[in-house]
Amino acid sequence: MHARQKQLAIGTAWLLAAGLASPAFAQPPEPTDLIDQQHCMFCHTIDAPFLAPSFRQIADRYREKPNASEMLEQKLRLGGKAHWGDMPMPLPADRGGPLSPEDAHTLIDWVLTQ
Repeated sequence: MHARQKQLAIGTAWLLAAGLASPAFAQPPEPTDLIDQQHCMFCHTIDAPFLAPSFRQIADRYREKPNASEMLEQKLRLGGKAHWGDMPMPLPADRGGPLSPEDAHTLIDWVLTQ
C-alpha cells in the first residue's frame, strides 16, 4: 500500500470511528447495466417523480423500514400492486426479462441509498 493510500485509509477509519462519516459515505456504485436491462428509467428518475416515484422517494419511504429490502426485491422480481398511485410495477417480462435474486438485491440496495 502506498503512503497516500495509507493516509486515506487511516483518515477514513478515523472519521468512521469518530462518527463523522455516515454509512452513505460508502454508497454502492450505480448498477447502470441492470438499470438499462430492466428499463428502470422508462418510469423512474433519480430525484423527481415521472410515471412512477423517483428512486429518492422510494428510498425516503422505505430506507428505515424493517424488511423493506426483501419486499422491494420481491416486487422487482415478480411485479406487484401499485403503492404509489394507479400504476403497478410491471412484470419482469414486460420490463427486460427475469431478474435474479442477487441482481434484485443489487438494484434495491442502490435505490435505498439515494
